[in-house]
Amino acid sequence: MQEIIKESFGKVNLALDVLYKRDDGYHEINSIMQQIDLRDRLIFSDKKEGITIESDNEEVPLDSSNLVYMAWEKLKSITGINRGIHIKIEKNIPIAAGLAGGSSNAAAALKALNELWQLNLSQEELMDIGKTLGADIPFCILGGTAKAEGIGEKLISLKPFKDKYILLGNPGIGISTAYSYSKLNLNGDRYDIDGLIKCMEEDNLPCVASKLKNRMEEPIIEEYPIIDEIKSIMLKNGALGALMSGSGPTVFGLFDDEEKCNLAQERLSKSIKKVYKCKTI
Repeated sequence: MQEIIKESFGKVNLALDVLYKRDDGYHEINSIMQQIDLRDRLIFSDKKEGITIESDNEEVPLDSSNLVYMAWEKLKSITGINRGIHIKIEKNIPIAAGLAGGSSNAAAALKALNELWQLNLSQEELMDIGKTLGADIPFCILGGTAKAEGIGEKLISLKPFKDKYILLGNPGIGISTAYSYSKLNLNGDRYDIDGLIKCMEEDNLPCVASKLKNRMEEPIIEEYPIIDEIKSIMLKNGALGALMSGSGPTVFGLFDDEEKCNLAQERLSKSIKKVYKCKTI
């Protein structure tokens, strides 16, 4: 039995501007996406037919609602290959947390099946398939640091913004992407995405921190003040900046020093259970 192991990395949005709602129901965005080293581990085992999913986290759906299931179905329908798979998901990325955990798992599944079934699909072809399943999947296949436009599928790789200390604080609330979009207020000035990119290219962390913005943050904080409390704890304990990531509710803090990050982790852990220290990759 052939087996492949894939690591499945999370992501944060250093900036997320939502421009308008499109005729197709999706929203046009302008964002900077950054991969982080908080990761799940997926083990793929070949089998004759069907799909089975297991996980060490009881919140992970094991049926057709899981994006890895959808990835398997999509590749089967495109290629005409009718082979089975068993997928074990070792979960570390919080679920429905604004960290693209499910999308990253689907990206890992597309990559693994491409190898197992010897499809020889290019990265670009996998990204095209991924965007039919979820807007964040193309970035999770690409990885690194990227500017994202469209619904998130139009990606431009940027100069790597790696090895920066990031602290994640998740209050344990699940918020769906659809729910966050439903609460949006699209009014207001556009974000200085190009200015943020310039700060990143110059490795100017205080400048980067000053431009961290998320259009989704304000309406979600109104309903869940704990998100603002997490931000405050991070900022009071050495974070240069703090922001809700993606559709929330996870908050990330950007640090220029590991010691400060460790202190903030210690302080934040007194208020919430899910606190993770990681780095950009």
